[in-house]
Amino acid sequence: MPDQTGGCSTSRVTIYIHLSLSLSHISSTSHIWKGTNSPSTMKSSIAFIFCFLILGVDSQRWFQFMKEAGQGTRDMWRAYSDMREANWKNSDKYFHARGNYDAAQRGPGGVWAAKVISDAREGIQRFTGRGAEDSRADQFANEWGRSGKDPNYFRPAGLPSKY
Repeated sequence: MPDQTGGCSTSRVTIYIHLSLSLSHISSTSHIWKGTNSPSTMKSSIAFIFCFLILGVDSQRWFQFMKEAGQGTRDMWRAYSDMREANWKNSDKYFHARGNYDAAQRGPGGVWAAKVISDAREGIQRFTGRGAEDSRADQFANEWGRSGKDPNYFRPAGLPSKY
């Protein structure tokens, strides 16, 4: 199975190889199992077990994804809180980029959380009548940060180093 970097996850490859070897052994010895006269019954039960094993392996990744999403949400909230606290003129693009950057560093779950939160925020602001041009500029900063580019590109002069 390819992982995030294009390589293969060793644990998944090992599990898939082990499962396929086990399943080929089971299917070749189906006559051993009591109560299964039909090869189709045996094949469907193997497919059923195989699906559960694969879902079990992939569900571990879902837990990681959800953890990353939670951490990314906290990163976005921290950037928003810092923006409110700083109350610095022309700093909103920096905080947009920084929140998205920090969230994206968590992994795919963080990227997902940052995108959902950013899109929802901009959608609400457009709905309430804020300018479309400013919204596009905010989205540019959001995408800049999510792509891993340095959020300091948007940092306004004089913003305290605390931020």
